[in-house]
Amino acid sequence: MRRVAMAAEGTMQRRPPTHWAWQVRLLHWLGVLLILAVAGIGLVMVDLERGTDLRKTLYALHKSLGITVLGMAALRVLVRLSTRAPAPLDGPAWQLRLARASHASLYVLMIAVPLSGWLLNSVAGQPLPWFGMVDLPALAAKNADLRKPADTAHVVLFWTLAGLVCVHAAAALHHHWMRGDATLRRMLPPPARRAG
Repeated sequence: MRRVAMAAEGTMQRRPPTHWAWQVRLLHWLGVLLILAVAGIGLVMVDLERGTDLRKTLYALHKSLGITVLGMAALRVLVRLSTRAPAPLDGPAWQLRLARASHASLYVLMIAVPLSGWLLNSVAGQPLPWFGMVDLPALAAKNADLRKPADTAHVVLFWTLAGLVCVHAAAALHHHWMRGDATLRRMLPPPARRAG
């Protein structure tokens, strides 16, 4: 009898969780807010008149938030690798492979976009103080010839990330509203358990 109980307990312990780990969920939604903020600031600041205090302030904030996104993306990768994922939901194998590929692409882009911005800042010969507290080193020496390619890479990577984020959000909403499965719910806080 005891062996049966222990076997049942072991089976329960090995069962995949129903939700993503709280660390994954927290970093996911903080990442969403950060990316929206850095993107919004980036789109506004480029249209402001050069030399104005507001433009300088927004550029500094954009860079600091971008570095924060980079750090959070690296942390997300570490947390994701150290936590158990919920069991895959029912669906075609191609859909699961596509979802995995899109998630991997999102992680790569969340690292590549801020790194390309850091590189652009470096070849432009500009300092990079993180919220005015820490001066980050340049990734490359000042080089006027590389400034335009670095700028283009940063913009292309950003719009690629923006497009993929839109597809990711649309897919989550499709699963939630059209298919009625738990794809979105697993990234939300789990429902409170009722006493008794």
